Amino acid sequence: MTSAKLQIVNHTRRANGIRQHYLDSGTGPVVVLLHGFPETSFAWRFQIPVLAEKFRVIAPDLRGYGETDKPASGYDKRNMALDLIALLDELKIGKIALVGHDRGARVATRFAKDHPERLDRLVVLDNVPTRVVAENMSAQTARAYWFFLFHLVPDLPEALISGKEAEWLHHFFADWCYNPHAIEGAAFETYVKAYKRPGAVRGAMSDYRANAEDVKQDLADADVKIACPTMAIWGENFYAVGEMFDMKAVWEQMAIHLRAEPIAQCGHLPQEEQPERVNHLLLDFLATWKG
Repeated sequence: MTSAKLQIVNHTRRANGIRQHYLDSGTGPVVVLLHGFPETSFAWRFQIPVLAEKFRVIAPDLRGYGETDKPASGYDKRNMALDLIALLDELKIGKIALVGHDRGARVATRFAKDHPERLDRLVVLDNVPTRVVAENMSAQTARAYWFFLFHLVPDLPEALISGKEAEWLHHFFADWCYNPHAIEGAAFETYVKAYKRPGAVRGAMSDYRANAEDVKQDLADADVKIACPTMAIWGENFYAVGEMFDMKAVWEQMAIHLRAEPIAQCGHLPQEEQPERVNHLLLDFLATWKG
């Protein structure tokens, strides 16, 4: 995975008690990219070469995902934010700009509230905060967020998904994308390979199984708004986010300085479905980030 000028290098570091895998490219002010479900750091393949022309870009695999360790515990978002803090400390990196999608946006939001001194600006992609989902749970929400509930069941998801990783992933990528063929071929097979790894499905399930603790953490500081400049990006056509929630209103309740950017003809995976539009928005929002 390389651009014409810059190499994307795979690294591992032990931080916060786990071996973390991350991609690293470019030099300059640091921009960290946190992927969501059902993805890995591979989700940022269209952003890293572009951003690395101006910034040092670091894209970790979250705890439980990709090539990062998949321990039995530690998946509450406060601890996953500490995973990133520990990695940054290992790399002697201070303040960052942070971009998170889906589950990564949940980690990024907790990072913003727990460690504001380490954050210059925040971008969240297609994410309704965990507390907001919980507070708005209804029959309609439960249908859209069925996987939240299914993934909470102990052991059964792993048993049913084992050997059917391709079918499981195909459902999400086809159902969640505006263009159901947005992720196929070699890209799709990269994700299938990642989730066939021992412990990979359990790692993703563990992320969701921290839901009760995540909501508890979010309720405790619900009145604390994110202070740094924040941009919320979402696909207009995902039934569980842009079509269900007033995303601008949601994030106005979360952040003091908000820029809201819906993307047309786009579902849940903007960075993969509409990469040029996302790259344009990121470069514009990050333009004054000087480190």
